[in-house]
Amino acid sequence: MHFESFRAVRWMRTLNLILQAVLFTTFFAGLNFLAIHFSWRFDLTRSHRYTLSPETRSYLHALKRPVRVVATFTSDYADQDSINDIKALLREYAFASEANGAAGHVTVDYLDVYKSPRLARELGVDQPNTIFFICGDQKRAVSPGDLYRMQDGEKRQFLGEQVFTAAILDVSSPVQKKIYFMAGQGEYRLDDVSPNRGLSTLRDELRLRNFDVETIDLSTVRKVPDDAALVIAVAPQRVDPYVEEELRQYLSDHAGRVILLLATRTPSGLNRLLDDWGIWDQDVIIHDSNPEFVTEDGDLNIRTFNANSPITRPLIERDLTLQVGECRCEMPYPDKMSGSGLTITTLAATSTTAWGERNYRLRPHPVFDPSQDLRGTPTADPKNRLGIAVSSERVRARENMPFSVRNGRIVVFGASDLVVNNRIAASQGNETIFLNAVNWCVDRDTQLAIPPRPIDRYQLSLSQAELLRLRYALWFGVPGLVALLGLAVYWARRT
Repeated sequence: MHFESFRAVRWMRTLNLILQAVLFTTFFAGLNFLAIHFSWRFDLTRSHRYTLSPETRSYLHALKRPVRVVATFTSDYADQDSINDIKALLREYAFASEANGAAGHVTVDYLDVYKSPRLARELGVDQPNTIFFICGDQKRAVSPGDLYRMQDGEKRQFLGEQVFTAAILDVSSPVQKKIYFMAGQGEYRLDDVSPNRGLSTLRDELRLRNFDVETIDLSTVRKVPDDAALVIAVAPQRVDPYVEEELRQYLSDHAGRVILLLATRTPSGLNRLLDDWGIWDQDVIIHDSNPEFVTEDGDLNIRTFNANSPITRPLIERDLTLQVGECRCEMPYPDKMSGSGLTITTLAATSTTAWGERNYRLRPHPVFDPSQDLRGTPTADPKNRLGIAVSSERVRARENMPFSVRNGRIVVFGASDLVVNNRIAASQGNETIFLNAVNWCVDRDTQLAIPPRPIDRYQLSLSQAELLRLRYALWFGVPGLVALLGLAVYWARRT
């Protein structure tokens, strides 16, 4: 009888252990189920680093098409902090769009283009260390350098959410912004692969940023198409008066957007258009006597930029320069700086030692002649410098409305070779200022009211003696406390 009782007790204990195991497993399975389907997240960081803005969340909830994000960081990419910031932010986008289902979900993949070249070619993401946003046939590339606002060579603000949200909205839109490059007036061509006159690299860069790029000959078409988001002319020569008038109407009557890159030694035929927008185009060739602002090849090295313009601010933050060959002078008309409804800004300027040679056809060796040549003046902005790039926009009051609306934008560069193939390949500054001008003209990324995130930096400053005390505390203090706790437990058990 006693033996039977012992067996019953053993079976009861075994059954109890099995039930405990089942209960334990069921409990954790239930917790995982709740965590997956009914999760709560709390961002305890001071700057809400892991929280998307309400504007971004509303855009993601309304997303109707799936967006795939492919980050092509290589194993030898030096800026690990940037990778951590980007991964953390992309994780928030994927999490915030999970409720949309497959139709509007943001998926994130990381791909090393050197380790998986075949897959990279299939996806069309063969550029390393770039973030690609893909939706259907549309694709946009973002560089890590575009995600930070720099000051004194250090990262001060993280612009990732603003840039990523704009990229998602851009590629998920069924309509691409269309850019027309003028042809038929001696302009440089998009299909030209020559290093000094071709624009094939620029064409590829624009398409990579989800722009639809085409050419147009206004002398035959006679009208800027209604779907034009921007018209660009690179080195136009003696433009037909009808073409100039069509561009004037496009800018003024249709709130058009135009970028001009004017060549030296030949008239552009666009003087009336430039005068409408308060831009003073001067037929000179700029030289600089200071060797610090001239490259070994004789190109101008431009380092002065407007800190308040979104076109040139990134060049200052990233310490970039421009390299241009022969260059005209582009300045605002002083009498149109106020009272004309125009906002005219000098974007880039030479050094104070540069001058504009007027008789360049007669002087094989340029020498400054104060009686003829052009110098910067103290009343100019910037002072004592010659401008080589100017932007102008017209803002007008609309009827009796209590606000103004933009009514056209134009950017003029005095260097036609700013974006030719060899310049784009050699100078990151040239590419940056031109792409920023494109984005400014088409209002890309400017309609989002998403604030940048400050970058918090914490630094612990210790003297050598304090560091030595900290080292001893870690070596002996923590193990000593553990030993004392062990002795206390041992003594308690003995007593």
